[in-house]
Amino acid sequence: MLDGRAMVRRRAGWRLWLSAGWLGVLVLAALLAPWIAPKDPLAQDLFLGRLPPFWVAGAEPGYYLGTDSLGRDVLSRILYGARLALIVAVVAGTVTCLLGATLGLMAGFLRGWADVVISRFIDIWMAFPPVLFSILLIAVIGPGLGSIILAIVVIDWTRFARVVRAEAMAQGAMDYVASARVAGRGRIGTMLREILPNVLPTVVVLLTLEMGIAVIVEAILSFVNLSISTDDPTWGGMIAEGRTSIHQAWWVLVFPLITLFLTVLAFSQLGEGLKDRYDPVLR
Repeated sequence: MLDGRAMVRRRAGWRLWLSAGWLGVLVLAALLAPWIAPKDPLAQDLFLGRLPPFWVAGAEPGYYLGTDSLGRDVLSRILYGARLALIVAVVAGTVTCLLGATLGLMAGFLRGWADVVISRFIDIWMAFPPVLFSILLIAVIGPGLGSIILAIVVIDWTRFARVVRAEAMAQGAMDYVASARVAGRGRIGTMLREILPNVLPTVVVLLTLEMGIAVIVEAILSFVNLSISTDDPTWGGMIAEGRTSIHQAWWVLVFPLITLFLTVLAFSQLGEGLKDRYDPVLR
């Protein structure tokens, strides 16, 4: 048993360090993009279109990952695209977490009519296909950063609500909750001081996973030109452009795709590592 626990902790440590390391590098790159980006991400030069990366014959100095069909620097666009991806991940993930976790906590602990209303609302909301619903929402209210965040919050809050509701119901049946009620603590006080701290580790894990999902949703929306302006660098937009010229300039597709994959994987593994380390059942 001890060996198994040691293996779980060691695996969680590697996951946390590797995922946090990549996300830390990405955050620094996004913050320092105006200073470390080798070129202007919007600058076009048709004479420099589809230049290969620096290690391939025919490369030009200063264009380390090559250029796209309009002569825009791929590395610079990836760095600036990271800013949008991280903003969407943090803001949309946090708002989604607050909304869904609050409703789930109320439904799971207060029970009664609150549970009935919130649960039925969750069931109705989950009947809509999430990706199609987000695309429809963006098409109606128009593209933009705020629209992307709103779409993610609208389609994903149910994930938090369902999980937190189930966890709050399980915690509400514990003896420490009954002891708090016997000691004279009210329902709201018990929910905030007793239930919430024990549900918080699950919420944190869900939050990291939601950030990865937010990055994917933003990439999908930008892939179909429903994100911000098509001139602004986004990973999904770069992937969509690279798909049309994969045989002539593979680097336009491959490098943003790898960055997107590693970022989503880092958020996912960060959540799994936190779960392995702080899950009370595993401990």
